Parts: sequence; C-alpha cells; structure tokens
Amino acid sequence: MAKELYKEAFQYAMTELKKEFKEKNNEDEFTIWFKMKYVEDSVDTITVSVVSNFMNTMLSSKGYFALLQKKLKEITGQNIEIKCIIVNDESSTTKDDIPEKPVSSKESKPEAGEEQKNKKHPLLQENFTFDTFIPGDNSNFAYKASMAVAKNPGKQYNPILIYGGSGLGKTHLMQAIGNYIYSNGGDKLKIFYGSAESFTNEFTSSLTSKKTNQFKNKYRNLDVLLLDDIHFLDNKKGVQEELFYTFNALHEKQAQMVFTCDRPIKEVKNMTERLVSRLSNGLCIDITIPNYETRVAILNKKLELIGKKLNQEIIDYIAKNVETNVRELESALQQILAYADIIEQEPTLEMAKNQLKDILNSNSAQNISLDIIQKVVAENYQISISDLKSKKRDKKYVFPRQVAIYIARELTEISYSELGNEFGGKDHSTIMHAYEKIAEGIKLDSSLEAKISLLIREIKEFKK
Repeated sequence: MAKELYKEAFQYAMTELKKEFKEKNNEDEFTIWFKMKYVEDSVDTITVSVVSNFMNTMLSSKGYFALLQKKLKEITGQNIEIKCIIVNDESSTTKDDIPEKPVSSKESKPEAGEEQKNKKHPLLQENFTFDTFIPGDNSNFAYKASMAVAKNPGKQYNPILIYGGSGLGKTHLMQAIGNYIYSNGGDKLKIFYGSAESFTNEFTSSLTSKKTNQFKNKYRNLDVLLLDDIHFLDNKKGVQEELFYTFNALHEKQAQMVFTCDRPIKEVKNMTERLVSRLSNGLCIDITIPNYETRVAILNKKLELIGKKLNQEIIDYIAKNVETNVRELESALQQILAYADIIEQEPTLEMAKNQLKDILNSNSAQNISLDIIQKVVAENYQISISDLKSKKRDKKYVFPRQVAIYIARELTEISYSELGNEFGGKDHSTIMHAYEKIAEGIKLDSSLEAKISLLIREIKEFKK
C-alpha cells in the first residue's frame, strides 16, 4: 500500500471544508463531526481513524464522509473511497493500528451463505421498519393503515397517500411497507421505491434517448410502487400524464401503490384534476407534529436501538424544546451523544443545553418576521399581500387573514394591537377573535392542523 499519495489532498480538503462550515457559522459542527485523522492511502482509498464506532456510524449516516469524498474529487479528479478504523487512543494513529479489514464507507460483501439469510431490498433502508416506528396520536392511523397495506398489498387501501410536513415519518412508513412485503415472501415481486424527482428525471431521460417504451415497461409492470414526495410534480404536465397512465395500468393489475406528499393532494398547485382524482381515490392520511409524550417515546426507542442511555432530565429537555419534527428530534439526540462520545464524558443537562442552543435559537420566534408570514400565507392561498392586509370581507380573503394572524401570534411576540395595525387597521378584539377562531378550528379539523403545520414549516424554511 502506497503511503501519503493523497495526504496533502486530504489535508487541503479538510481545510476547505472547515472554511465552508465557518462561512455558514457552523464551525462548531465541523469541529465535532470531522474529528478524524489521516492514516494512509492507496491508489483509490484513503484510510482515516476515529475514536469510536459510534463516531464512524454518525459520519456515515449524516453524510460527512460523502462531503469529504466530494471535496477530494474536486481537488484530485478521482473517486476516492474513505475507509475508517477505530482507535481508542487518538495519538496512536499509525499503520500498526490498522486491522486487516478496515471498516469501509462502501457496503461490505456478506460472507458465503450469509447473503440469502440477510437479503435486503436494494432500494429500501433496512432500518425503516414498523418495529422502529413509534406511533402516537399524530401518526397512529397512518401506522395502522400502512400495516394493513403491507399485510394485504393490492387488496386493501389502494392507493394509500400519506401527507404531512418534512421529517414526520412519511418516508419511514412507506419504506416499512416495502420492507415488510419484501421480507414476507415478496422477494420475487417487483418492488420499486423512488422519489417523484427521480421518476421525473428518468422519464425526461427516456424522452431524449427515445427509450420511453423501456420506461413504461419498467413502471407499468411493477407489483409495488412506492413514490415519495409527489408534490414535486407540481406544474409538470408531461410527467403527470405519464404517472396517470402508470397509475391506471398498476391499478388494473391490483399492484399496490403508496404515495407521500407534503400537503393534501388537492392543495398541490397545478396538478391535473384527473391525477388528483386518482390519487385521492384510496386512503389519504395526514401525519402531524408528535406531541410531548410521543417525542419522549421516540427518543427512548432511538436510544434502545443504538444501545445508549441518557438521564431522563436530558430526554425531557430535548422533547420539550425540539417540537418541529422527528428528524430534528433524532438529530438533536445524535448531537448530544456524539459530543459526549468525542470528549469521553457522560452527557449532562448542561451539555445538552449547550449543544442544542444553536438549534433552538435558529427556531426562535425573534428570527421570523411578519413580512415573511404574510408572504407565505398569501402565496399559499393565491391572493396578494395587499388583499391579506386589506379590510375586504370576502371569505377568500378573511380566512387566509385569520390564518396569518394565528401563525403570527404563535411564532412572534407581536401584540394584538400591533397585528391590528398590520392587517388593515383592525382593533384588538377583531385580531383576538381571528386567532381564537383558527385555534378552535384546529381542535376540530385535523386537515386544518396539518395545513397550519405545513405553513409554519414553509415560513421557517423561507427565512433560511
């Protein structure tokens, strides 16, 4: 094995990545996650060392190895694999520490006879199962319906469409359906999982390469179609038409179809009516933000799966302060565990508060302006900002105005009187009535709750 062929390139790549993280005010993130050392290299591989297997797992799952590989390709023009070894003493990263078979950033081949036993579907994440999903009041219906679909594909609830905000578990349930079918006698079935974006790209490519028949044969002969993020098809008429005919072909042969969307399908702009009709012709279920008890259960389950323990006060702190979605909840947990692992100390509440302060500050109300709230709400309801702020009493203006007022009170510290000035010079009692009307509506209508959650997510993402 040739030593130090890429050592300078590795060091330069790390320097450049540090600069990029610093420019985004994420230097602390770089310090925590890129704590690795160059060991040696070969023609197409660089071996690095980290202090624990947990660190190696986090580097892979959070995509930091991929970032480093991308930067190395920019510098060298070569596709360089990153291999990782675990060392207990950080100072002893020498060749003597290298095991004969380092842990690779690529999936290792199974031993003879092991492949069939642990056979996994190549398009599905094996950890996305029903066992690892924690249902709560926000997702219990979606969980049970998905289980029913998995146990009886193509016969019950077909199609099924799961919608809700990002990071709430839609993709998890979709892939859990695929994994269950595949592992329970469905290994000979044609099961496809992909995003609507990849479906679009593949369809476009088939047009330019004149291979549309090949594309149609691939999708219209499936036994199970799992298509993620269907909202991506907004305003893509040609792809919508192709999906419409694919849907008809699969439905006729009783192939199971599962879709996810970030909102109710009827609220996706520029979606053809006949496709909306098809997608709505089965079971449409929303997943909302998990409540406190569910968040605690999710954290405890995650700790159980990775074999870690945390003081209950730390779990309570995370659950009470990270309310947005499951993905951010798990990310916060990983941040604390990884930091404690790196500095070789037991996690404490003070440590948790310090590690999560940036996450919590970025979600704080002071970073969200009323202008952004008004802009996002107006665009979603297809009216102008001036209409939203006017005194017009038509229902098409009144309801969005009430929604904007409700969200403004939830996300900012703006008083009722100030909001009255910003919404057409209305008095304090009118603004309070608008807030209470939406608050009461949310309790009675889960679809309104889902819509508000979606708008809040768009508002938070808009400011970034």
